[in-house]
Amino acid sequence: MKLFLIGCVTATFALAAGSPARGQFTVNIDIDQAPFQYTETPGNNRVSRLMHQLENKEVELDYTSQRGYLDSLLEALQIPPSSQTLVFSKTSMQVRYITRRNPRAIYFNDDTYVGWINGSSLVEISTADPKLGAAFYTIDMSPFRPKLKRMNYDCLACHATSLTQGIPGHTVRSVVPSYDGSVNSQTQSFITNDTSPFSQRWGGWYVTGFHGDMKHMGNAYVKGGSLDTSRNANLLNLRDEFDSANYLAPQSDIVALMVLEHQTQMHNSMVRADFFVRQLDHEASELDDDKVDAAESAAQLQLIAGEVVDRLLFKDETKLTDEVRGSVVFAADFQTLGPKDSQGRSLRDFDLKSRMFQYPCSYLIYSDAFKSLQPKLRSEIVRQIHDVLAGTAGGDRYEHLSAADRGSILGILSDTHPDFSISSND
Repeated sequence: MKLFLIGCVTATFALAAGSPARGQFTVNIDIDQAPFQYTETPGNNRVSRLMHQLENKEVELDYTSQRGYLDSLLEALQIPPSSQTLVFSKTSMQVRYITRRNPRAIYFNDDTYVGWINGSSLVEISTADPKLGAAFYTIDMSPFRPKLKRMNYDCLACHATSLTQGIPGHTVRSVVPSYDGSVNSQTQSFITNDTSPFSQRWGGWYVTGFHGDMKHMGNAYVKGGSLDTSRNANLLNLRDEFDSANYLAPQSDIVALMVLEHQTQMHNSMVRADFFVRQLDHEASELDDDKVDAAESAAQLQLIAGEVVDRLLFKDETKLTDEVRGSVVFAADFQTLGPKDSQGRSLRDFDLKSRMFQYPCSYLIYSDAFKSLQPKLRSEIVRQIHDVLAGTAGGDRYEHLSAADRGSILGILSDTHPDFSISSND
């Protein structure tokens, strides 16, 4: 068995101006120790439930010679084929299969990611879990019976590092690839999200869709010693790059990529905050009551929650300078998931002219990951968001939100989210 040092992270928080506490505090996390015990904790997520159903023969996956169990696996996990994004850099555990002519396909919904490579018998799956953060699985594409099992060390060697904010998580990495997809470890790479400049995004990925004059690193490889981006922009299809007949969609959609970037880091931020609160509570439980400083604990909670609030409200999101247009199929599949308020508005409504969403508050506020946060953490996040939207807190920190934005988001949440229905009536 391979052994790796995993999930050992020390985070230092600098308390913001005006905070009731002074100085800084640190949080030390080892995910294989209490209160986490990652490898010993059973999964309780979308994939573990499917595993149970397969074991009890409550669900069967259909095998095809073209794509193995992929089609029925996505259906069982409720993942739309239109979510397809394609990565040709050799940044997966299955590097020997990945080339520009045979890219790895990523399919996803709000909590689960499936990685499939044409010609490989192994499909990689990861999903959000209320106790584990991200949980990792593989399925062997045997034609006789799908073998779905949980993975730990092999995946956590990359997925519980600084690339994922130090906790079991996900990431969209932008690299400088060679023609064959290989990556020189000495070249600069980026972990991208909605705050990343377009110019740093999607190196090693295929990108289809329109984005005007905004430049990105996708569809390009090193030529003459530098990344050749002379013909990488505004591609409608990928016919000139590889044969897409075996894939579920003919594109690697730019809007799906933008959603994927936001979603992975949003999940990581929630997990990171939840793990920190669990760790601090665990440490406090080992102290005598008279040694626990209630005011300091409240200040720590406020700061930890504030980092999640920043990402939920798209603080520092990169402004779009041209309109983005992607797959209408993906946009329709994504936006129909709702929920909508009494005026028909949804946090899933795209803008794509100056920012990603029309109402800048993450749709993941409805997710099981948000619902499963430590109750006091979730309550503090809700309180802070409500105060920002109501105009009683935040000040210039959220100046990207106009008064109209704040009113619309609060109206949507008050109509559709039970936490905010209560808080808005307080």
